[in-house]
Amino acid sequence: MVEMSVDIRKIGYNAAVASQNLAMASSSSKNEALEHIANVLSKMKQFVLDINAKEVADARTRGLPAPMIDRMTLTEARYEEMISGIRKLILLPDPVGRILDGYTVESGLNIQKRSVPLGVIGVIYESRPNVTVDIAALCIKSGNACILRGGSECFQTNLTLYELMQEAIANTSIPVHSVNFLTSTDRELVNKLLTLDEFVDVIIPRGGETLHRMCVQHGTIPVIVGGFGVSHIFVDSTADIEKSVEIIINAKVQKPSACNALDTLLIHRDRAVALLHNLEPELAKYNVLVHAHGEVNEIMKDYPYKTRATADDLNTEFLGLQMNIVLVDSVNDAILHIRKHKAIHSDAILTNNYHNAMLFSHSVPSACVYINASTRFTDGGQFGLGAEVAISTQKLHARGPMALEALTTYQYVCSGDYLVRS
Repeated sequence: MVEMSVDIRKIGYNAAVASQNLAMASSSSKNEALEHIANVLSKMKQFVLDINAKEVADARTRGLPAPMIDRMTLTEARYEEMISGIRKLILLPDPVGRILDGYTVESGLNIQKRSVPLGVIGVIYESRPNVTVDIAALCIKSGNACILRGGSECFQTNLTLYELMQEAIANTSIPVHSVNFLTSTDRELVNKLLTLDEFVDVIIPRGGETLHRMCVQHGTIPVIVGGFGVSHIFVDSTADIEKSVEIIINAKVQKPSACNALDTLLIHRDRAVALLHNLEPELAKYNVLVHAHGEVNEIMKDYPYKTRATADDLNTEFLGLQMNIVLVDSVNDAILHIRKHKAIHSDAILTNNYHNAMLFSHSVPSACVYINASTRFTDGGQFGLGAEVAISTQKLHARGPMALEALTTYQYVCSGDYLVRS
C-alpha cells in the first residue's frame, strides 16, 4: 500500500475555497460534473472491481469479520446502483437558493429565508466504498465541498474512486478541490480533521457506535450522529402471520450487514406459537442464529441454530445473520422494550389494529417508524431522495436519511429602500 504525505490544513483550506465557489455554481454546472463522474466510473468499472476484489480477498485472509467483508465488497449490482444513484441525483431539483419563506414587516424590511450550502463537510466512514462516491455526488449537487476519510480495509478502492472522480471533475467548471480525500490511513489524521474547525463546518461519521462517540468526544466541530441502533419489529396480536413472516425475513436477510437490518423481533404472546411455527423454516434456510429469550427457548426447542440469550444481546446491533426473539404481553410492553434498548434508527409494528399502529408510531423514538413494512426501507434512494450521506438518529437539524435538503442550511436575506431602524 503506497500512501502519500498529507497536509490536512492545506486540504482544509483548499476545500473551504472550493466551497465558496461551489456555493455559487449553477445547477447545470453541478449536473455536468455529476454526469462526467458517472461516465468515468462506468467506463472504469472493471478496473475498480478488480482492485476491490483484491482488497476483499486480503480481508478474508486477515480474518476480518464477515459483516465488514460484506460491507466492503463491491459487486456488479452494487457498482451499478452507485452509478444509477448519481444519475438519479442529476434529475432532482437543486436544493440551493430555494426561497423557504418571504414576508415584509411593519418597518418596510423585506425578509427572505433562503437555502444555502453548509460549506465544508468532513465525512469519516468505515468499510463501504460506495460511500466515497455517494457523498461526493451529494455534496457537489448541494453546493458543498467535502473531505473524505475512508477505512483502511478499503483504502485502495476508495483512493481509486477518488482519483477517478478528480479526473472527471477536472474537465468541468466546478473546482477540483470540491472533493478531497485523506490519502493516508494514519489515525492521527482523524483527530486533526475533527479539530479543523477553521475550515470544516460539520462532521458526519458513518460507522459503528464507537466511531460516532469518538467523533462527538474529540471533535470541535458539530457532529451529526447516526447510522447505528438496534432495529426492532413488533408483531401485534392482530398481525397477519404469513405476511409478517415475509417482512421479518426481508428485514433480517435482504442485507444483514445494513444498519437498518432487524436485530430484535418482539412477538405478542398470543401470536408466538403460530408465528414461530411458520418463521422457523424460513430462518433456517439462511442459518440465522436466534438468541432465544425466556419462553422462546421452549417454543423453538427443535430449531437448529439457537443460543441462549444474555441481557447484553438486547442492546446489540448484530450486523449479521443473528437476531433476538422476545415475547411481550401488549403493544405497551413492546414500546417500553424498544425505548429501553437503543431504538433510535428504524423500528416497525406489524398489525391490523389502527389504534395500536398509531400508538406505536407516536410513542417510539426512532428516526424512522414503520407500520406493516420492512425496516430495510430506511435509505435515501428508497425514500425518493437520491443517495444519502448518512442516516441521522439525532433530533437537531436533520433526521433519517440525509440527502440533498439535509445538506443545506438557510440564511435570511433582508432588503429595504435605504431603510434605518427607528
